[in-house]
Amino acid sequence: MPELPEVEVVRRGLERWVSGRTVAEVQVLHPRAVRRHLGGAEDFAARLRGRRAGTVRRRGKYLWLPFQDDAPAESVLAHLGMSGQLLVQPAEAPDEKHLRIRVRFADEAGTELRFVDQRTFGGLSLHDTVPGDPEGLPDAIAHIARDPLDPAFDEAAFHTALRRRRTTIKRALLDQSLISGVGNIYADEALWRARLHYDRPTATLTRPRAAELLDHVREVMTAALAVGGTSFDSLYVNVNGESGYFERSLDAYGREDEPCRRCGTAMRRRPWMNRSSYFCPRCQRPPRPAAAAGREAAASPLPARVVS
Repeated sequence: MPELPEVEVVRRGLERWVSGRTVAEVQVLHPRAVRRHLGGAEDFAARLRGRRAGTVRRRGKYLWLPFQDDAPAESVLAHLGMSGQLLVQPAEAPDEKHLRIRVRFADEAGTELRFVDQRTFGGLSLHDTVPGDPEGLPDAIAHIARDPLDPAFDEAAFHTALRRRRTTIKRALLDQSLISGVGNIYADEALWRARLHYDRPTATLTRPRAAELLDHVREVMTAALAVGGTSFDSLYVNVNGESGYFERSLDAYGREDEPCRRCGTAMRRRPWMNRSSYFCPRCQRPPRPAAAAGREAAASPLPARVVS
């Protein structure tokens, strides 16, 4: 699914083409596209009609559209899932094969917003906003942590939480309650740059190493943003239907058996949590067995006390 850079590219496009416009009509063409909206398709369409869109926001992999009017404090939450696309299209353009939702606006700009989703894992939903939140954060994603490109991201709190977690570094990077926006691709890329093995225990990371890893996460995401994100197929596109090009610059992900760009050793792939992890066996040494054993022991529950 899209990660932070891809979602941010979409957010920037929506900010340009959607913010400030008033919704005239919403057509829900597939009920699964609004399955997270408890009121159903008709309620979703009715409650958006007449609302004026504010500035499109993002936290991690989630997008939301707050409203700038005097109606209830609500925001439309968008989750792209595996194949969701938010496209700004001319009103006269032919419908996409997997068009799920159409939003028309009360102006003469001649464009409409379309949600297209082949696999129907994504969707739109309307939620109350967190009371007092200046960005209109939907309450449904209040538990999602800030991302490393967010100026308000707390590095000290991240490191403290990292040291307390009895887990491994890649699992921690993908924990959206700890740090948001990082997915499988950019985790592998950042770990390769930091020369860290994906299975290294988080408790072994010093503050400088954790700060270095965060810097690499930011570097790889910033580089991906500069070229529109990563596209391995036609399912990820920006609001104009254009693909990103960062896959041409990947150092780790998808490079099994290719030479490491740093040392020349053949890159390896290992199954990992129903995904794959790509790494260099020389640059990213696996943790010592003693460390792994210690991690497992720490994670094991204590034996029950025997009461005589």
